[in-house]
Parts: sequence; structure tokens; C-alpha cells
Amino acid sequence: MVDPLPVHVNREELHDIAVPTSFETTGTFDVRLVNHGQPLHVHLHLDDDLSTVASLEATNHYVDGESERRVTVSVRDGATIRGKLKVVSGYGAQTRYVDVIVTEPDEEEDSVRVDESLAEPQPVAADQTEGLVADGPAVPVAALAIGALVVTAGIAFALQAFVVGLGALVVLAGVIVALYVLFVE
Repeated sequence: MVDPLPVHVNREELHDIAVPTSFETTGTFDVRLVNHGQPLHVHLHLDDDLSTVASLEATNHYVDGESERRVTVSVRDGATIRGKLKVVSGYGAQTRYVDVIVTEPDEEEDSVRVDESLAEPQPVAADQTEGLVADGPAVPVAALAIGALVVTAGIAFALQAFVVGLGALVVLAGVIVALYVLFVE
């Protein structure tokens, strides 16, 4: 986040304004209105150049005595321009200008550097392939199929239902086809 643009009012005398001569930003920023005295209104205005890429929600701002208020200046992303922000207090009693320079943000280093050695496939270590599915998925599929058949046969026997038994035969046929495909290829 960009540091806010400080605007000090009522520091030396009533309606006095103190601003920096210039302010550089890479995007949306806040104007920090700091009142050192009596309550007053501060008017902010963007010149024609600056208003092509930036905007204020409101231009007239009431600032209580001995308090601070922030006003957001929204800047369109990717915009670069130079313009002026006009700061007025006391309904025109005091006026100051700030040169506002909107620049592109610096490129952030979010990328990953890849060298030529990563362009080729890396050999797989032998210990990475060990395990239950090292020789293919045939063993887990066969174990799952046998478990499903045992459960189905148990349900068919317990319920003495012909339809469940027929379903078990369909499952058995599917398992035989799956095992054939796994072992042939």
C-alpha cells in the first residue's frame, strides 16, 4: 500500500494549508487530512489530466477540530500520468497545489526461474515405485472384486433372493472382464 499524502490544516493559523510539493504513487492512495485547530471544510479537486485516470468519491470534506480524516483517491490500474491535486480551505481563503505523479508499479519477482535441466524428464527412483500397486492395479482390483462378491453372496444367502444372486453373477462377469483387460495389456 502506498503511503498517504499528508495535508496539514490550521497548523500556523486558521485555514492554513501545508502540503508537499509533489507526491508519487503507483495506484490508489489516501489523502490524510490532519486538522491542528478549529473544525473546517477542505475541498479537494483533481485537474483535467489527473481526473482522466483518478477519481474522488466526494470533493468537500468536513474535518473536526484536532482530528484526522482520510480521503481515498481511486486510480485506474496501469495508468501513468502527471497532474495536480488542488487543496482549498476556508471556502477559497487558502489554496495549495500538489503535483501528483502516477507511475506503473515495479515488476514483482513472482516468477520461478527454470533452467534447461528441468526441460527433460527426470528418472524415477526405484523406491518410489514400490508398494501395493507397483506391478499395476491388478492386485487391488482383484481384492476389491473378491470382497464385493463375498458381500453380495452373503446378502443373497441371507435374504434367499434370486435377484441379488443374479446381481452377484453380473458383478462376477464384470470382474472377470476387468481382470482379463488388466492382465492381457
